[in-house]
Amino acid sequence: MAGQVPALRIKRANDHPIDRDGEYVLYWMIANRRGHWNFALQRAVEKAKELARPLVVLEGLRSGYRWASDRLHGFILDGMADNARRFAGTGVLYYPYIETHAGAGKGLLRALSRKACLVVSDDFPDFFLPDMVAAAARQLTVRLELVDANGLLPLAAAERDFTTAHSFRRFLQKNLLPHLERPPAPDPLQGVVLPVIKSLPEDLSRKWPEVSSLVLNGTTDVLRNLPIDHGIRRTSARGGPEEGQRVLLRFIQDKLDNYAELHNHPDEDAASGLSPYLHFGHLSVHQVFHEIMLTEGWTPDYLGRQTSGSRSGWWGVRPTVEAFLDELVTWRELGYNMCRQRQDYAEYESLPPWALQTLDEHAADPRPYLYSFEELETARTHDDIWNAAQRELLREGRIHNYLRMLWGKKILEWSGSPRQALAVMIELNNKYALDGRDPNSYSGIFWILGRFDRAWGPERPIFGKVRYMSSENTARKVRLKRYLERYGG
Repeated sequence: MAGQVPALRIKRANDHPIDRDGEYVLYWMIANRRGHWNFALQRAVEKAKELARPLVVLEGLRSGYRWASDRLHGFILDGMADNARRFAGTGVLYYPYIETHAGAGKGLLRALSRKACLVVSDDFPDFFLPDMVAAAARQLTVRLELVDANGLLPLAAAERDFTTAHSFRRFLQKNLLPHLERPPAPDPLQGVVLPVIKSLPEDLSRKWPEVSSLVLNGTTDVLRNLPIDHGIRRTSARGGPEEGQRVLLRFIQDKLDNYAELHNHPDEDAASGLSPYLHFGHLSVHQVFHEIMLTEGWTPDYLGRQTSGSRSGWWGVRPTVEAFLDELVTWRELGYNMCRQRQDYAEYESLPPWALQTLDEHAADPRPYLYSFEELETARTHDDIWNAAQRELLREGRIHNYLRMLWGKKILEWSGSPRQALAVMIELNNKYALDGRDPNSYSGIFWILGRFDRAWGPERPIFGKVRYMSSENTARKVRLKRYLERYGG
């Protein structure tokens, strides 16, 4: 049952007080880009009710961040269009803003905050967002609160990082239940009547004009005039909370029953497709969990009976649902925990000591092939399966989950050093993948090099004791015929 936002999910980013004479409460929407199942929006609504003030929602889109492209901008713009429809008629003033050039939005948040009682924003542990929020906290003269809506487990609930999925799963089995009993409100605005503010000061909206409805509805192509990478084109996937919910519904209706059996086979198209919507905050993990468990008739009573760290049997639902929940909860939130606990989460030195040692011992081993970044980027290797996976990334902004592991292992094998391999994986993934630049993505990339894994035998050239994968074994294990026809040369 949703109530107030749990205190464990709220932290103050500065020491300034709430200005009770302010004109509105400001929600700076930077990670949880949705109007439902959103603890941060819920907190902003709570404070607006308490202070009897209007609510302003600022959703901005920077142009100067690394890897900015038509693909990523377009996906976010889809969500802004959804959010404009979502807030219309609610009494909330929704203010969408896109930088026309790098730095154009500088000063906007500070200007808006001058008349705010307080600013509420999203607590996200990855990419440029923590630094951006820290800079804002130093500049604002009113309280800045950050709200964690990242996972079922609050980030603050774990005081250390975990080296394996097994150890983190065991922690979840022992500690998750109380947090499941305090989910976000599905609709934080339901039944809420707030004072209304119709517009912002003219000088502010003139200097930082909000995105027009023509742009949000796709009538005007704003992307072509922005200083972003136009070579990384949009995919067929549409972004936004509305599409995210449709993808979730299709997954539950059409794919969940066979997920455990089929999701590793590229030919079967059994993956959920939810990761981009989770990454951009268009979909909440709480909503995904709720909708799936609703179909199972599940109650929390079963949780906590098994605390061995085993991946199956601890939820008390069908094995296919258990398999999906292990990806959605254990593996996804393990990555978020790492990003919160380790500032060096994206650095080679963050690998476990055993992996650093074995990779270093084999760093000078001869490579069977050495490919340049350009050859890898354009899928020009001798390996048809690898090339197909890279072409899927280029065209669709994703790689099939099973093939993503092989994709990374081969980059390690074909690069001059493990450090070079890591740099290539991060660049390709973050540049092209819709779900890149995410804690879960860094988990997948670093798993290639031994994070969250253990030492394996026999010891091999290049890999040492890091887990090995081959295209030949992959071709024997999974069904690939239609996949290769689609993404082959």
